[in-house]
Amino acid sequence: MMSEQTTSFLIRAVELMAVLFIFAIGLLVATIIVIYILDRTQTTHAVRRNYPVVGHFRYLFEHLGEFFRQYFFAMDREELPFNRAQRSWAYRAAKDLSNTMAFGSTRDLRPNGTILFVNCPFPTLDEDAVPPKAVTIGPHCEKPYTTNSLINISGMSYGAISTPAVRALSKGAHMAGCWLNTGEGGLSPYHLEGGADVVFQIGTAKYGVRDVDGNLDEEKLRQVASHDQVKMFELKLSQGAKPGKGGILPAAKVTPEIARIRGIPPGQDSISPNRHPEVDNVAELLDLIDRIRRVARKPVGFKAVMGARGWLDDLCEEIKKRGIESAPDFITVDSADGGSGAAPMPLMDDMGLPLRESLAMVVDKLKEHDLRERVKVIASGKLTTPTQVAWALCMGADFAASARGFMFALGCIQALQCNKNTCPTGVTTHNKKLQRGLVPADKAVRVANFAKNMVYEVGMIAHSCGVREPRRLRRYHARIVLDNGLSIPLSELHPEVAEVSTSQQSSVAP
Repeated sequence: MMSEQTTSFLIRAVELMAVLFIFAIGLLVATIIVIYILDRTQTTHAVRRNYPVVGHFRYLFEHLGEFFRQYFFAMDREELPFNRAQRSWAYRAAKDLSNTMAFGSTRDLRPNGTILFVNCPFPTLDEDAVPPKAVTIGPHCEKPYTTNSLINISGMSYGAISTPAVRALSKGAHMAGCWLNTGEGGLSPYHLEGGADVVFQIGTAKYGVRDVDGNLDEEKLRQVASHDQVKMFELKLSQGAKPGKGGILPAAKVTPEIARIRGIPPGQDSISPNRHPEVDNVAELLDLIDRIRRVARKPVGFKAVMGARGWLDDLCEEIKKRGIESAPDFITVDSADGGSGAAPMPLMDDMGLPLRESLAMVVDKLKEHDLRERVKVIASGKLTTPTQVAWALCMGADFAASARGFMFALGCIQALQCNKNTCPTGVTTHNKKLQRGLVPADKAVRVANFAKNMVYEVGMIAHSCGVREPRRLRRYHARIVLDNGLSIPLSELHPEVAEVSTSQQSSVAP
């Protein structure tokens, strides 16, 4: 039998362990409370702000993924629509962190379609480099638009993305000196409050500039054009997510504010037709462009996913018949491989031409008809890294526009919840609790950083190719890998319609 002294000792030990256990539990609870308060009040990380405490596990799993994903998970460059390497570049650019890497590239340079830039034996010195040149859009307009922006924010409608997201994009675009496209959802106060240059997109439902029957209302158009920040108008014929199909804004998303901005009844499904009802041919397209330009007195162009190419010849011939002033001031060429909008899989996967084919087609058609200088070209569609933007410039684009790249800058984690009102980072949701995670003042800085670092690194590619600024890149500055693993110049795959002048060429031979 145990002695009384031993029994007393064991009792005291158990009591001490109980006290320590209670103290540990109390300390744990106190720690969780402190972390909860810190997470809810910090403004830097949307996931932690919306999901306090448990949000920290994201970083733990992301860190562990570096060691385990080669056995159990996707590699850096395997995921779609954007792989880990692409997202990582966007996040680091937005945070203004170094994007240098060690021990060699993880990119496989052998697959068909891989783009390789041709470095020059005598690259451009820093003191010889110049910033992107200014480009004037709409020289025949009463109020043309001149800008040196290279990468711009593509159309994302207020309603499809949240109030804090639009606020952050507006302020960030102003800080970076690029433009912000409204998307087809109309002009909200949040587009203007940051001070950015704005491109007003007119979709098939004419949101923001429509009458009660959905027709173009010239007085409302005039009111929108009266804002100095609204620099251009983009007529949307189709978009990458759903070529040939209109959109639907569910009744649950048609709040009184959104209904007022769009000019539609609140609380009802709002359906966009799959084309502008009054436009059935190229002549009627030019008529509508001319009508908008006469009322707005500012540049007007159109956005489209390219499919059939014969209509481009018809368009150019009609322009030459009417006079060069009748041409659209710009064409935004959107890629058919998805987009920031939700859409049926057959359209997102299989309809239209991807940008890698359609961009050259549009540029060359304009050159063929002597309209290239008159009509500026904006490339849009998965242009989220410097490589992709530099490629677009090589192919002849004047500007690049990105939606999803700037969504990453806002904190998007590719949760694929855009159409469910459950976006965990507050970018595409109207849930106030989830929107709270996106703090516009902080994310605006990241938007600006993304744009500035994109321009810097595209410039770095250009200088390595031997040209002084990015818009001097040409097709012979890049090569594309074929099925056999060997590469050919882009200028051989897509021959230039007009020979590039000697003054534009660098010391790199085609």
